Amino acid sequence: MSLSIGIVGLPNVGKSTLFNALTRKSVLVANYPFATIDPSVGVVAVPDTRLGKLSEFSKSAKTVPAVVEFVDIAGLVKGASDGEGLGNQFLTNIRETDAIAEVVRIFEDENIIHVDGKIDPIKDIGVINLELILADLQTVTKRIGNISKDVKQAKKEAVIESGLLARIQSALEAGSLASSVAPNEFEAPMFKQLCLLTSKPILYILNKKAGGTNLDEMKDASGAVDPRWKALLDFFASEKAKYVIVDAGIEQELKDMTDVEKKEMRDGLGAKDDGIDELIVKGYELLDLITYFTTGEDESRAWTIKRGWTAPLAGTAIHTDFKDKFVRAEVVEWDKLLEAGSYGIAREKGLVRTEGKEYIVKDGDVIEFKI
Repeated sequence: MSLSIGIVGLPNVGKSTLFNALTRKSVLVANYPFATIDPSVGVVAVPDTRLGKLSEFSKSAKTVPAVVEFVDIAGLVKGASDGEGLGNQFLTNIRETDAIAEVVRIFEDENIIHVDGKIDPIKDIGVINLELILADLQTVTKRIGNISKDVKQAKKEAVIESGLLARIQSALEAGSLASSVAPNEFEAPMFKQLCLLTSKPILYILNKKAGGTNLDEMKDASGAVDPRWKALLDFFASEKAKYVIVDAGIEQELKDMTDVEKKEMRDGLGAKDDGIDELIVKGYELLDLITYFTTGEDESRAWTIKRGWTAPLAGTAIHTDFKDKFVRAEVVEWDKLLEAGSYGIAREKGLVRTEGKEYIVKDGDVIEFKI
């Protein structure tokens, strides 16, 4: 399954540095037939301790993780929706991704000039989201014009879509994202076909700097947190937005050091974790993906599927024929298999279940498909 997250951000926020940190966790693309050799795309392994334990359990010759694609999108400037800078390229590239990761700078450094001359995360987010909203408004306005004739003729589908478009237009004009509009069951397919930029799930990546001056650590004389940091957290709470804090630059600084030297330097900087692994996991979750496993002497592998898929559909992650040829699946929870110590004991204890076509695969299932 090939799903991608587009990394966007204003100039000098650390977007390219973040992408470089991610690509250092890239996997062998030969294992993934969908993978591209495009240098702006990183096929990144999803950290998952369960896979390593299963591989050790089965004494597997090969271990293949689940992956997620991160795409380094062209830089954004104010006016992108009108073609400023690389605006048209930016909008085209992000339209092709399944989710958006917005890189927001929360560190101050006089040697790295901010495009506006000062650090203001909420303003940065506002600039990016406004450009996406303006682009979506163009899409919606054009669509309203395209169906106007059918609406006048009272064609049922056009009338339904017209109502949906009016709600989306109102939301966008009020500065809200298209994702704030909840389509009903009849409108949902129409909503999806619009491919609106602001209907995509968004993860905010707060880029800090080890040993630097970061907003999340700044306090005034009374001990109150920096108002810019409070405003940012209030925004995330009101929007129910997902975010992760990373230090995109630290791996660049440590790249030529030994593991021992890296640990010493991290400890000295107070940066025990760069946040990249958490970013990858949250990006995977953002796409509403889950993982099931197959394990044996030849290979232990994590397979990626959408949450809610049935067993036959989940089998298509391995081969498209599995859906039509599916007979049954033998399923055991990964931790119960390890606790049992062997497949044989797991079967004796009744931990291995036989499931049919209606079974909804769960995250962490170990499955053997019968076709």
